[in-house]
Amino acid sequence: MPASLCGTWDIISNDNLEGYMVAMGISPGIRKIALKLKLKKVIEQLEDKYVIKTVSKFRNYSVSFTEGQEFEEFTKGLDNRQVKSLVRWEGIKLVCEQIGEKKNRGWAHWVEEDKLHLELYCEGEVCKQVFLRRMGTSEEK
Repeated sequence: MPASLCGTWDIISNDNLEGYMVAMGISPGIRKIALKLKLKKVIEQLEDKYVIKTVSKFRNYSVSFTEGQEFEEFTKGLDNRQVKSLVRWEGIKLVCEQIGEKKNRGWAHWVEEDKLHLELYCEGEVCKQVFLRRMGTSEEK
C-alpha cells in the first residue's frame, strides 16, 4: 500500500518550473510571478475520492476526482484549458494523464522519505517539486 498523501505540505524545492510553464504556453508575466511563489499542497482523501489543492498568495487551484474514473477538467487559473483527466495508482505513484491540446501532459505525486514529490510534465518538459509535511497535519486516509 502506498504511503498516504494526505495532509498539508509546504514546498521546499522547485526545479524547472520555468521550462514547464513555457511548454504549457503560460505568459511571461504570469511565469515571473509564479516563480516567486511559495506553494502549499493540501491533499484530502475519502476512500477512492481525492481533493488536491494548490494554494499560494497569488492564485489557488483545486481538483477533485475519483481514482480510476476519467473526468473533464478545466484548468482555470493555470493554463485555462479543457482536458480529459484520468488519475490512477501506478505502484507508489498517484499518476494523472491529461488529454487535450498539449501533448504528453500530466503529473505524478508520491511520498518518499517523508517528503511529497510531484512531477509535472508537458511536451517533454518536467518540473520536479518537493514538499515537506506541516507538523500536526493528518497522515490518515
